[in-house]
Amino acid sequence: MYKRFSKEFFQQEEAISGFIENFDKKGKVFGKIGRNTIKLFPLNGSTINIKSFKIPNIINQIAYRFFRKSKAQRSFEYALHLKKINIGTPEPIAYFENSTAFLFKDSYYVSEHLAADLTYRELTRDLNYPNHEQILRAFTRFTFQLHENRVLFLDHSPGNTLIQLNNGNYKFYLVDLNRMEFKHLSLEERIKNFARLTVHKSMIETMSDEYAKCINEDADKIFEMMWMETQQFQEKFRRKRRMKKKLKFWKA
Repeated sequence: MYKRFSKEFFQQEEAISGFIENFDKKGKVFGKIGRNTIKLFPLNGSTINIKSFKIPNIINQIAYRFFRKSKAQRSFEYALHLKKINIGTPEPIAYFENSTAFLFKDSYYVSEHLAADLTYRELTRDLNYPNHEQILRAFTRFTFQLHENRVLFLDHSPGNTLIQLNNGNYKFYLVDLNRMEFKHLSLEERIKNFARLTVHKSMIETMSDEYAKCINEDADKIFEMMWMETQQFQEKFRRKRRMKKKLKFWKA
């Protein structure tokens, strides 16, 4: 097994390695995303979060073994970069990888567990959430900060931003980090990055208004762009869902 720790956590290597070795038997399940599992483990009075990435298909077993960084490695390295540029994310601790001579197997990303008051998803489910507009505008400014720091978060979706509330001082933290690009972003790329967040036109109106202020652009123009990208994403999502239903029907 290959493992790499951030320098602040070298002294915890033995304990954390033990959690990895006994991952299937111990720990508290915090969530499941597809075939991946997130578990919580106690460590020195605090809690750590371990995400297990299951064995990929045979093509990716070869690709991750020789040509591409694993999801766990990317999550760890991207988290370190985000911390360096003062973008919120749970503290990265380590990643682990299991491989054979020719094939990649499973991997694990370890971070400190961050207690959040809500995720962006709650804002989409309850439009009357206390201080809804203020939180949404602060989230938009946070996304602008990402873009200004040349961060394109490809999984910028409702469950992947944790939010802490502190008397009107809102803090945002990105999770599920393995898909990112770091580059200068065009206006079109910036606006498209909002497409997966909500179906609610009122939320798009608020975010587009705030983002227009951030980039000193016409608010109507930004709204039209953001709403169009949102509708296009939703139509693509619906087409994929209809296709899956058809495939399940023919398989039945």
